[in-house]
Amino acid sequence: MLNLPQRTHIYQNHHFDSTRWDYFESRADDIVIGTSYKAGTTWTQAIVAHLLFPDGNFPAPPTVMSPWLDMRIIPLEVVLNNLKTQQHRRFIKTHLPLDGVPYNEKTKYLYIARDTRDVFMSLWNHYTGMKEEMLMLLNMLPGRMGDELPPPPDDIHTFWRNWITRGSFAWEADGWPYWSHLSNVQSWWNFRHRSNIQLFHYSDMLADTEREVRRIAAFLEIDVPEQAWGGIIKAISFKEMKRHGELYAPGGGQFWKGGAETFMHKGTNNRWRDVLSDDELALYDAACARALTPDCREWLENGGTV
Repeated sequence: MLNLPQRTHIYQNHHFDSTRWDYFESRADDIVIGTSYKAGTTWTQAIVAHLLFPDGNFPAPPTVMSPWLDMRIIPLEVVLNNLKTQQHRRFIKTHLPLDGVPYNEKTKYLYIARDTRDVFMSLWNHYTGMKEEMLMLLNMLPGRMGDELPPPPDDIHTFWRNWITRGSFAWEADGWPYWSHLSNVQSWWNFRHRSNIQLFHYSDMLADTEREVRRIAAFLEIDVPEQAWGGIIKAISFKEMKRHGELYAPGGGQFWKGGAETFMHKGTNNRWRDVLSDDELALYDAACARALTPDCREWLENGGTV
């Protein structure tokens, strides 16, 4: 038997429910965009939208075209009906590890990873910028499994210690009160050799955006007219996306204090260097030793074509 990804866990918490995928009817040319979180998901959705619609004339905002299927907030029938009526090639978002998603050999899986410490800094901004109403919605929505998402602590160091040393699921050892970034990346890394799974690194996308976007187009087998490339690369630059934040941010940015401006914060790396102490980085080393193979850790910290 071929070594195929297997769905071995059910992930249900305040944010998502992996069983929602049970009702999804796939098409042969579907695209799934995956990340743990804060690793370039919204950016990649925008990239794929512009590759499919090089003139930028979208039928709907990219995050509406590309729903987060496992997210509990929008009723499942609404999401499925939206996907069913789409005439264009579909691209669906997930924050699930590969061991929580039903695998389809015909689907193209585009996975974006980012250095754990950069993800943490972005998550802190995301978490502390979340409106109280959003927190209440996540916690009070019927069907929530597990603990509530608590309000963020006042101190970033408290959040780091919890996030890097506690798991939210019995089989995870970091990520609380969200879910494990490390286990998520490792689950996809394990199957990086499959022809329909392609891993990209956020640092590489920042360093040479056009090269990586062309690689994405090649993987997805999207033929883009050569004269359209200049406009696409400009449109998916951080500056342009921030300028049109309401178009790109989930819900137009309405769930965050300060709106899309808060959601699309900086998009930069290495801010953790001025924040995390040597002792705090030792906790990171221990977490990596628990959750990552050495080759996965090396790639997660340094990027490079896989």
